[in-house]
Amino acid sequence: MIIFPIVIIVSITMYIYYKVAILRNNDELEQVYINSKSRIFLGIFISFFGINQYLYYQTMVALSIAIIFLFLGLLQIYSGYKRARHYGNERKKRIEP
Repeated sequence: MIIFPIVIIVSITMYIYYKVAILRNNDELEQVYINSKSRIFLGIFISFFGINQYLYYQTMVALSIAIIFLFLGLLQIYSGYKRARHYGNERKKRIEP
């Protein structure tokens, strides 16, 4: 299962990229929008990390931890998606006269 480590590495890399992008931007609306996109990648990282750990160990403890990680990751993805959609619309309103 080489796909899980690849997704984990890409998602944590994108999370760090967006967190650094927040520091380089001075516009508050843009910072909140970028932060919402970083939350999506954090959720992907947490979810896939939990699944990967269960597939590696395959015990009841790993299953319970994987379920918790999957739940928390899905909450992060959902929250980040809703915020990105909202603030993306706000950015469009600001750009369009």
